[in-house]
Formats: sequence, C-alpha cells, structure tokens
Amino acid sequence: MRTSVMRTSAFPGAWRGLLCACAAGLLAAAGAPQAALAQGAVVRDAVRPAPVGPGAHRPGPAPALAAAPGPVRPVAREAARIPFRARFSAVQHGGIVRAGNTAVRCRTTCPAVRGGRGAGNQDADMSYADVDSDPNTYNSSRADLAIPDGATVSSARLYWGGNLRVGEQKPVADAGRVLVAEPGGEYREVLADTVLGHRRTAAADVYQASADVTGLVRGAGPGMYTVAQADVARGRSAVGAFGGWTLVVAYEKADEPLRRLALWDGFEALDSGHRSVAVQVPMSTVPKRAAGRFGLVAYDGDRGVTGDSVTVATDKGRAVPLSDKANGLHDVMNSSITDLGVDRIKRQPFYANNRGYDSDVFDLTPALTAGGQRLGVRFDAGRDSLWVGAFFVQTAVRD
Repeated sequence: MRTSVMRTSAFPGAWRGLLCACAAGLLAAAGAPQAALAQGAVVRDAVRPAPVGPGAHRPGPAPALAAAPGPVRPVAREAARIPFRARFSAVQHGGIVRAGNTAVRCRTTCPAVRGGRGAGNQDADMSYADVDSDPNTYNSSRADLAIPDGATVSSARLYWGGNLRVGEQKPVADAGRVLVAEPGGEYREVLADTVLGHRRTAAADVYQASADVTGLVRGAGPGMYTVAQADVARGRSAVGAFGGWTLVVAYEKADEPLRRLALWDGFEALDSGHRSVAVQVPMSTVPKRAAGRFGLVAYDGDRGVTGDSVTVATDKGRAVPLSDKANGLHDVMNSSITDLGVDRIKRQPFYANNRGYDSDVFDLTPALTAGGQRLGVRFDAGRDSLWVGAFFVQTAVRD
C-alpha cells in the first residue's frame, strides 16, 4: 500500500519565464525539439558532453533552451530562513539512497591535523574540485548512486549550496543553476524549482538550492552522476570556502520491506543567535524491532569543532543522539560523507575530510520505540556555526 505522495511544483521567477519563453520561440522557429523536462524542475538540453572519466573532454553543441513548465507564478526568489517541511512522503516497499560530493578542495596540500583536531576549511587556501578536465566548467565532482537492481525511482531531488564569499565574492544570481550529467551522458542545465535559501552574515554568504530531477534519474538509473558549476567561492577566510551537492532518491522495489520514506528540507542557520532547531516528523506507528535510517545534508560543519549534535526521539521513547565511528557524538557535522560510519560511496574526488560539507546516513534503529507515531529531530550547533539544508528518514512499517 502507499500513502499520498507530497511534492512541491516548480515556481520559477518571472525573469526565468521570460527568458525561457523567448528561447522556446526561437527553437520553434528553427524546428528544434524542446529539451526534456525533469518532473517539477526545468532541465535544459546538454550544454556539452560530460566527460565520462578524468581527462576526457568532448566539445559539444550550444545549449537549446526549454520553455518553463506551466504558468509563471510570482514567488520570493530567496529567503534567509526556510523552516523545514516535508518534500516527499510515502509508505511503500523500498527505500532511500543518495549520492553526494564536495565542490571544493585545498589549493595545494591540506593542513595537517593539529593537536588532535582535524584541520578545517578555514585553515586552508581553498580552490575548486574539478574532475572533468573541461575548460568550460570551473568546478565539477562525481558520486555513485547505487539504486538497487529492479527498483523503480519514485522521487529524486538534487540539493546544492555553499559559501559565496571567501577570498572572492560569487554572485547569488548564479546560485540557482547547476549542470548535471547522468552516467555516461551529457551535461544538462538544472534550475532550482523552489525558493532559494540565502543568508548573509558579516563573515559568510551562504545558500542552498534544490530541484526535482525525478525524470532524469528515472531514465538514467544507477551509476556515476556529475554535478558542475555549483556556485561556490574559493580562497581563504575566517569561515572558509565550502560547498557541495547531494542527490536523494526514493525508490520502490516489491521484494524489500514495507517502509515509511520521508524527505524534509529547509534552510536553517545554527550560530550564536540561533543554536538549535527542532522538527516533528509524522510517522506510521513504529512496530516492534523496527529498523531505520536517518540522512543529513549540512554546510560548514568543521571537523574538530565540537558541540554540534543531532538528537532524535519518538513520542513514546527517549531522546537518542546520533553518532557512529565516523561522526562523533559531539562532532556529528564534521565534513564527512558516510553511510553508517563507513565512507563507502565511490566519488571523484574522494576526500575523508570534505572541508565544510556533510552528507551522512545514520542508524536510526536505537531511537525507534514501538508504538511511536512522531519522530522529534533536534539539531544543535554547540561551538560550531553551520547550516542545515535537508534530512530524510527511512523506517520499517511492519516487523
């Protein structure tokens, strides 16, 4: 059985609609086909082929633009704070997988660990990760999306973000756009389909954007996905350069357990003025011996700066802080990309310390108390300052 699925439609700004409408008119006059659209987002035809391995580069055609789907509706283009809300929810046989990677790297050699503390992005002169050897992209990175054989993609959403002000200032006007290439495929331009989370402080200029790319992932399947042109700044500052991307995919597969799947997103800054955020997630009644997983996307969690934590509890049980061997109890957001404590996702580049970008999956089982119908989630910053952008929950519905 399946409950209703909640999604947010695309609400592009008026400027985007005007641009796309003009482009579509030109294409119609030329007899060119429209670009394929991902469900809920604008995905434009290939800007150029995406090289399939380091060092590969093939020049490609100029982009063809697609008209924005549906009527253009006026919405706020950005907000300094976006409360968390459900993006996708379903009860089905299946699960959630994700791929992700950083968009930055140390310009030369990364600083060594000092006094037991892992050197952070603020300790280094940071530059862009760029694996595609394409002179037309200034950053790019890859990660493997492991969709099980025989599974059907129910939902796929791409999140990207980072710091726009370090040694340089990058324009926020470019933040709502990235290039994405499916395994072995060509780059497509993906535009954000929701309000941009964007917060300026005295020391940083941070954003998160996202887009529904269900159609793209459903057609391409598993493998190495490449994301390029994520809008992040390079250089050195007291906050440091950071940025990255995560692709979250819910799938359905008949021979897997019946589970409740939920993806929530927002844009919450945790700093000296706002140390914690709490969210209540509705659940199906938790059965006995239930197992589950909790995924997190966060920005500028510094390795070795302690006090940050993620605590979860059902309404029938005790609060349980999430941690594992890769993410300490008091340093959960520590620039890692791990699954249940293991750095297992194949990535290019592959860093243990991702310099201010977290995309982790934790074991939720200890917090799942039988009979619970809500999951309370609390993010705390401690001494660190960070931004939380998305989380997902996967829990069993039956024993």
